[in-house]
Amino acid sequence: MSLSVQIGLLLAIATALTSIVGFLYKQRGAVQAPAVDFHRPVHSSLVLFGSGWYTLGILIAMGSWGLHVAALSLAPISLVQSVIAGGLVLLTVVADRAFGFDVSRREWFGVALAAAGLAFLAATLGDTGDSAHSDFDPAVIALYVSLATLAGSAIAATARDRPHAGVLFGASAGLLWGASDISIKGASHSLGDSFFAALFSPLSIVVLILSLVGLLVSAKSLQIGDAVPVIAVTSVTANAVTIAAGPIVFSDPLPDGSLGLTARLLAFGLVIAAAALTPAPVGAEDPAPARAPG
Repeated sequence: MSLSVQIGLLLAIATALTSIVGFLYKQRGAVQAPAVDFHRPVHSSLVLFGSGWYTLGILIAMGSWGLHVAALSLAPISLVQSVIAGGLVLLTVVADRAFGFDVSRREWFGVALAAAGLAFLAATLGDTGDSAHSDFDPAVIALYVSLATLAGSAIAATARDRPHAGVLFGASAGLLWGASDISIKGASHSLGDSFFAALFSPLSIVVLILSLVGLLVSAKSLQIGDAVPVIAVTSVTANAVTIAAGPIVFSDPLPDGSLGLTARLLAFGLVIAAAALTPAPVGAEDPAPARAPG
């Protein structure tokens, strides 16, 4: 494994921790702010930033985003996302011990299962540790990002007033941010030319739009859903989309043999099952829109 890839994976670990802390601070501020109105996105965004906790969460998230961009520019997308996904297991620990949330046994188990399933993908990636593997076909990345964006938009459009609406909005934000992460990886390919070539790449515009829209959708999810399952589903969705993009978009090698492929498919199945398990059954939901820290 090259030195650049090792540094990228260390940055991915830092990304995982700071992302969780930023999420929890954003949740603390979002539940104190007026409800997000998608018909007034600019006003809703400004109101959210009126909360000091939400602003602190955004600042931490921006730092996490910078670490994520650096990790993606140094290591294969599959490895980076697998490390970040494995770090999801820190969510319940930080939420319970540092933020005082009442984390249920079901949430502890669901988050741990999701983290284990995503991290297991790292063992079935094949030989991806030699370089950043950022080669891609522009048509393929455009199609993949478009499909993820359309899926995220469709879920957000139909999530209102549905059971587990907060979790659905979280999945929508995860899809949008997953599409953004894939675009970041694509834009990082231009770093070989110059920093400004990457900054003004068409994919950079896509990153900006998807990041901002995903931010508003995520705030909505944190306002109306319980923090731990919403954050878990958002993270699982974003990571699953980006990990799948490794071999599909960026030619990360698949494991050799049918056994390795079967193991990888089972790992994805485990992740999906864990994401479905994390939210409580509809009949057992807390009537409050979001559980407050203890």
